[in-house]
Amino acid sequence: MSVKLEGMPTNIATADSFTGKKVIDREGIRYGKVKHIHIHPDTLTVSGVTIHQGFNKDYFLSEDFIDKFSEETLLLSRPPVRTGVSVVDIDGHKIGKVKRLHRNPETSELESIEVTDGLMHSKILSKSEIWGIGEKIILRMSKEEFKKTE
Repeated sequence: MSVKLEGMPTNIATADSFTGKKVIDREGIRYGKVKHIHIHPDTLTVSGVTIHQGFNKDYFLSEDFIDKFSEETLLLSRPPVRTGVSVVDIDGHKIGKVKRLHRNPETSELESIEVTDGLMHSKILSKSEIWGIGEKIILRMSKEEFKKTE
């Protein structure tokens, strides 16, 4: 529990006062709750947050996803791509789910996603193939075009 100390400026909050807050984007989609706030050791600025989305479903969001903290929520500036999210084609037909995220090892920037369309089959798609992100991932292609990709 955070406590205001004598002489502490009014516009400063402790990091632990943000844990447990709901995480939402501009469309009101909930992504879980704040589990940890990560501080850069050299600059002492927020470098990201760990989001808890249920049983063993924690993921990291870098500071460029954070818009602001309010009294009750962490507001995201843009929705994140997450594993386990449904993937649909440009017409809204279900294709599968995001199995794995492939990120650049140096920048942690998303490069591609692995989409599973069954128990044994999966395909890797470049991030340029993603048309929209929200409760579902919407691809720039039809289901037939997806089936033809290698």
